[in-house]
Amino acid sequence: MTQGSVDIYAAQCKLCMKWRVIDTQEEFEEIRHKIIRDPFDCSKKANRSCDDPADIEYDSSRTWVIDKPNIPKTPQGFKKILVLRKDYSKLDSYYITPTGKKLRTRNEIAAYLKDHPQPSGVSAADFDFSSPKIMQDTIPEFIEQQKDSANKKAKIAKDEV
Repeated sequence: MTQGSVDIYAAQCKLCMKWRVIDTQEEFEEIRHKIIRDPFDCSKKANRSCDDPADIEYDSSRTWVIDKPNIPKTPQGFKKILVLRKDYSKLDSYYITPTGKKLRTRNEIAAYLKDHPQPSGVSAADFDFSSPKIMQDTIPEFIEQQKDSANKKAKIAKDEV
């Protein structure tokens, strides 16, 4: 796994508000894709109910990000990678093609699809580069301290000019 990439996918039950670990990225994308018209609840996980303890707790033991609802699923054969920047400012989205090439922009996707007509029926519009929102209260303290220190240095330098 890439440093700073997503290591656990989770969905929150609409009924009990407990977090359930989602087994695969594909399953998570399916849930996220239809979350508004078909909200997630514990009964959608095998052998789980709202009576069971949460699979994972929302806390600062890890950095949490929240995705927008209804983002399109990654097209078949491609893999979406999210990588957290070292300064925790955002996640960068990449797509890995069926041939293993990393694509960073919609223009790169369009060029790839032009050169590789298979799989058919896939267009650049099927790819979403939006970044999940980083939950500020789960960013490690040392990162926040580094940002505060950098901001103070920038302010001092600006004041001296």
